[in-house]
Amino acid sequence: MTATPATPEQPYSPSARPRRGPTALRDALTLMGLPVLAALALPAAFAGGGTRRWFGGRSESQRAEAQAAKDAAAAAFYELDTAQRDLRISIETISAVDDSPAARRAVTDFEALGRRIDEVSNRYIQAIDAHDLDRDDLEASVAARARSELTAAKDELVRVKQELDRFGSGLGPLLGKAETQLARLAPAVERARQSLLAASNALDAVRGSGLTADDLAARLAALAPELTKLNQGAGQHGVQQTLERAERVQREAEAVRVEAERLPEKAAEIDHRLVSLRTRAQALTTRAGQVDPVLSELRRRFAAACWQDLQHVPQQAVDNVRQAELKLKEAQAARDAQRWPDATSLLSTVRALLNTTDEAVSAAGDRLNRLNAVQKDPQQEIDRTRFAIRDAQRLAMTGRTTPDPRHARPLDDAVGRLERAIAGLEGRHPDYWHFLTETEAVRQTVARVVAQIREDRGGPAH
Repeated sequence: MTATPATPEQPYSPSARPRRGPTALRDALTLMGLPVLAALALPAAFAGGGTRRWFGGRSESQRAEAQAAKDAAAAAFYELDTAQRDLRISIETISAVDDSPAARRAVTDFEALGRRIDEVSNRYIQAIDAHDLDRDDLEASVAARARSELTAAKDELVRVKQELDRFGSGLGPLLGKAETQLARLAPAVERARQSLLAASNALDAVRGSGLTADDLAARLAALAPELTKLNQGAGQHGVQQTLERAERVQREAEAVRVEAERLPEKAAEIDHRLVSLRTRAQALTTRAGQVDPVLSELRRRFAAACWQDLQHVPQQAVDNVRQAELKLKEAQAARDAQRWPDATSLLSTVRALLNTTDEAVSAAGDRLNRLNAVQKDPQQEIDRTRFAIRDAQRLAMTGRTTPDPRHARPLDDAVGRLERAIAGLEGRHPDYWHFLTETEAVRQTVARVVAQIREDRGGPAH
């Protein structure tokens, strides 16, 4: 392969490299129907066809050596060009996917190597252009100089090829990561499309059952621009961004599908809760009517301190039930309009109102039962509390000759508090409710001391 010298009208550009493009080289060889090495040997073969005068053994020997050096340089040039083209594909793959500092540094290093390749390629082409080895009057000294320059050009090409190979071997982790992401791209986009299709089908099925599902339809419609960007591809929007978009679309479409499929069940659940809470409100209205007789008995038999905090219960029950019934009507209207979040929120409010009412109504009856029990036999409550104190005292003394003041002091206070509560039962109208609240408070104090002792000793608190 004989290179044509650059002319003033058509200067050589290393970046363009008109002579070293493998496409042009391979195309020319292909058109000629010859393999590379055979084509590179053509000038010598044609020169030996009798057109050149014979100048003697030494000149022809130098010419042959120069031609061999030229062939070797051409082969090195072709190998370098092929390696650079292959590596450029890897760099483009990395830069399309990875924007990390390491990836940007790899691109910069490859560009620097490209400039170095241009330099040595230019020197190789200049060496080719400088010597016509097919001249009849080629002198031995000229052939020797050509061989030397072509050999030097070939050595430079080989060294740069080695640098390129070392650079390429270091791209393994970056290239592997990039190829993995590229391999994920098509399946991720397809999963997003399938999720959108499944969500659309689920929405159609729900609408076919008579439910509008307008909020779900709006959420699904909002994904249409994202699908457009997915269809435009990673070339326009970037691989990483497209992967993230595909995963987000899949996740959101899947959520719409799940909610759409569950919508009939949710509607049935709301209908059931409406019926159940109406029934409960009616039952509480009946129970609230029983609070007044309980309060009447409490007033008749016990001191005012035992029932004064319950005076508001009847009216509170009436007000709460009335408010709950109003909220139930609003919840029914929301359900009829298929405003599912509103219906669910209103039903939660109704439930909270009825729970509060239930606790207040139950408190009156529970108060009367507890007061009846302690009035009949206060000793049972006293014994229960004393047992708790003695059990804690034994635990505090276990393994010790004297108790820890942190434990002994609150236990001694508990004993005194219990004795005062017992003394309060004396008299014509004892405050049994105060007695009950005091004994319960004493037991809570004792329980905290026991938990502290066990924690200090590294044992279970309960």
